Amino acid sequence: MPPAQCGLARPFVFINMAMTADGKIATANRAVTSFGSPHDLDQLYKLRATADAVLCGARTVEQSHATLGNGPVRFNRLRQRRGLAEYPLRVVVTGSGSLSLEAELWQKDFSPVIVLTTVRAAETRLTALRHRAAQVWLCGDTEVDFGAALRRLHADFGVRRLVCEGGSQVNDALVRAGLVDEVHLTVCPLIFGGRTAPTIADGVGFTRLAEAAQFELKSMKRVGDELFLVYRAAGRLVAG
Repeated sequence: MPPAQCGLARPFVFINMAMTADGKIATANRAVTSFGSPHDLDQLYKLRATADAVLCGARTVEQSHATLGNGPVRFNRLRQRRGLAEYPLRVVVTGSGSLSLEAELWQKDFSPVIVLTTVRAAETRLTALRHRAAQVWLCGDTEVDFGAALRRLHADFGVRRLVCEGGSQVNDALVRAGLVDEVHLTVCPLIFGGRTAPTIADGVGFTRLAEAAQFELKSMKRVGDELFLVYRAAGRLVAG
C-alpha cells in the first residue's frame, strides 16, 4: 500500500459502510441501497457527528437521495460537545462532472458543497456545477487525485476527520492511494448475490495479493443479528 501522503497534512479518513453477508452494498440492479437496521442508521449519524466533512460519490448521493446532514437533533448535540461546526462540510466526487443538478443534496443549504472532479468534465457541466456548489475543484486529468484533494480540504477548511460513505469506486480509489485509516463495517444478515452487485470496494482494485491493503481488527460488536466491525490500517499510527 502506498505511504499515506508522504507525511503531508491530511484528514484522518474512515470509511463507513453497511454490507450483506456476501459483501454487497446494493442489489445487482442497484434498486436496493438501504437495508441496515435502525441501529445501523444511528451508527451512521453518530460517525458523521465526529467528522468535519462527509465525502460521497455522485452516484451514491443520487441513488440514496442523500443530503449528508446530521439526522435527529441528538446528533447535533454530539457535534456541539466535540466543538465541531454545526454541520459537516459536504464533498461529492464526480470525475465526469455528471452529478445531477436535481439531486436532493442541492435542496438543503445547511453547509457548503465541494465538488471534486477532473479536467475531462465538460465545460458546460462545470459551469452548471459552479452555479450550485460552493466550490468545484479540478483534481486531476482523468481520475480524481484524492491525495491532493484531502490536503486541500485540510489546508483550506481545517478538515481533520473525514468520513467516506461510498460508493464502491470511491472507496477503492482511497484504499489504493493508501488514504484510509479506518473502515467501519456493518455486516447485515442478508445475501444479495449477483455478479454485478457492487461490493464495498470495486473499481480498479489490486492485481496481486502482496499489493492488497492490510487492516487490523480494532473492535467488534454484535447488536441483534448485525455485526459492527472496525478495522484500522495495519502498522499505521493514527489518532482517530
